[in-house]
Amino acid sequence: MSNVGSPEVRAIEEAYEAVRNDKDETTWMIVTAAKGNKLSLTKTGTDKCFVDDRDDTEQEEGGAPKNAIVAARAELDDAEIQYAYVRVEYANDSESTRTKFLLVTWMGPSAGMMRRARVTTEAGEVQSKILRHYSKEIRTDDKKELRHADIVTVLRKAGGADYNGGRG
Repeated sequence: MSNVGSPEVRAIEEAYEAVRNDKDETTWMIVTAAKGNKLSLTKTGTDKCFVDDRDDTEQEEGGAPKNAIVAARAELDDAEIQYAYVRVEYANDSESTRTKFLLVTWMGPSAGMMRRARVTTEAGEVQSKILRHYSKEIRTDDKKELRHADIVTVLRKAGGADYNGGRG
């Protein structure tokens, strides 16, 4: 990650703070690790962040993404190494919700082998310097591992006490 402190990284940091901010509409962001280990903000979104893990549908009528997880997943590029940071809210019990943050380290299946090999070192830097606070990281090259119902189940298990009526 050779561009720490650059305008590109400052844009990433601003998007990160927006996703974390309860008062901002931004619910997800994607960062691409381009050639030369330079990071750039690829896209942000304002799709709703609430996820009903009992609802297996991933698109609204008309084809719009159902939530931030689905929207961010659709933007991941099979030829790139990317980091998606997503705000996820789910029902904790009948009266409350929890907010968790998901970090996806995406290793596009068509990304070059040398690029994929550098992910371990690069991901550590991204996690320690930019996308610092998250509840769970998923490192994958398969979009099927990024189903919203499955992610909420993982976040529930990582979240500590289970107040959700045994659904976790």
